[in-house]
Amino acid sequence: MITHLNGKLTEIHPSHIIIDCGGVGYHVNISLISYSKINHFALEERIKVFIHHLVREDAQILYGFATKEERVMFEKLISVNGVGPATGIMMLSTLNADEIYHAIATSDVKMLQSVKGIGTKTAQRIIIDLKDKFEKLPETDFLTSGSENKIKFEALSALEVLGISKRQSEKIVLKLVSENPAISLEDVIKETLKKI
Repeated sequence: MITHLNGKLTEIHPSHIIIDCGGVGYHVNISLISYSKINHFALEERIKVFIHHLVREDAQILYGFATKEERVMFEKLISVNGVGPATGIMMLSTLNADEIYHAIATSDVKMLQSVKGIGTKTAQRIIIDLKDKFEKLPETDFLTSGSENKIKFEALSALEVLGISKRQSEKIVLKLVSENPAISLEDVIKETLKKI
């Protein structure tokens, strides 16, 4: 199974990219969120994408993601009965992995329904099927990729030590970090304490 590709970006489209690895061009389906990250690269520049390799009787399909966390979320989503790869990609084109994770963790059906093609029953099934699985995952799966997520994780941990529950502080921390990615850990904690 292919787990990642590291090669030259030869084509980029909102729905897929072509990566040349040692003279072989791979067609890789991507989400809009991955597209927005990969789109910063120039053609012929080397990139690395994390792959979910789907093998069917009639085809082998590659789904690519800019981060491991996005791939983990995709794989969790398609494990839900009735959620196929097209729906998984649609969800990850509308919401990022952290947003989906928090929607599931907080049973936010409306957030999941904001994705085209996701009805009430599907949203509820996703929450029911995945909530327990996410509780068993280490938080680092979604909260330690990159400096932004590292700050989120460290801020939430520090606030818990100060006696503030994660439920109270999580939304504020996420908002602060998403609005100002360069914010320092100290400022996140100070600002969160002011807003609670």
